[in-house]
Amino acid sequence: MNPIQGTPRAPRRHLALRIACVLALVHAGHAAAQITFDVIGPHEYDLPVDFDPFNVFVQYGMVQEDDRFFNRDGDRIDGSGAQRIVGMSKYVRFWSPESNRNIGVAWEVIVPEVAIRNRSLADGDRHVSGIGDPLTGFAIWYKPSANATLGFQSFLQIPVGTDRVSDTNWKNLSSFFWDWRIGEKFGWTGDAGIVYQTRRDDGTRPGMVWHTNNRFGWRASKRLEPFLAIDAEYLESRDGAPSAHVVDAGPGLMFHTFDNQSITLRYSTSVDGRNHSVNDSFNIKYAYVW
Repeated sequence: MNPIQGTPRAPRRHLALRIACVLALVHAGHAAAQITFDVIGPHEYDLPVDFDPFNVFVQYGMVQEDDRFFNRDGDRIDGSGAQRIVGMSKYVRFWSPESNRNIGVAWEVIVPEVAIRNRSLADGDRHVSGIGDPLTGFAIWYKPSANATLGFQSFLQIPVGTDRVSDTNWKNLSSFFWDWRIGEKFGWTGDAGIVYQTRRDDGTRPGMVWHTNNRFGWRASKRLEPFLAIDAEYLESRDGAPSAHVVDAGPGLMFHTFDNQSITLRYSTSVDGRNHSVNDSFNIKYAYVW
């Protein structure tokens, strides 16, 4: 039977493990995670088609230490010493259109919560916090086979966040994504895309960002799934700012706690870079489906 044409409408509680934290974004800028979309998990794009509508809430958290920095030669030097704590609250609505049950569609809204601490600065600058620039956008996908998913997503980031936290410019984050279930134990989920930005209030316009994120998971048991994360990003030179790149990697563990919930933990560090902060972050993600 054709796996796309013959896919039944799945009960929404059994979809939780496949969509626990789909379409993740990061707040790109002053409080950004080290690489665009690096919050994704090992089942991020393992998505169904021909299903009844359902909802997802996801809470992300990241703690990043900016103790080291890659200079223009790729050497590690002392960084700013700042600590960044970023949370992201996300709501997603999923549905499969009646006009074509062989595709899936989602719309989401994300609100970042940001805190930046740096004891080396003056008193008024040691602690900056607030609501980051919110994001909203869509995703669409189909399944070329029962074990694979291919799709496209595009999001708009709106510069209405708290003063000193907002990046003060508009952004479009667009990417292709995929998921491949390899037998019963292994899986590869990933994306590749760009971030386009307009000019900021200070007159500068950041260059185009190119990124890719990959998660290689192994289902060790019903509840536990360790995985390896590999992320890479390249920033074009523009307005006097040099080009930059970074490659991050690290281990993670996804806890399949209930049919409609999951928790994912991950550590990430940079293995190569230039003109970019060295990643040293701990990440957590909680997802609830209803």
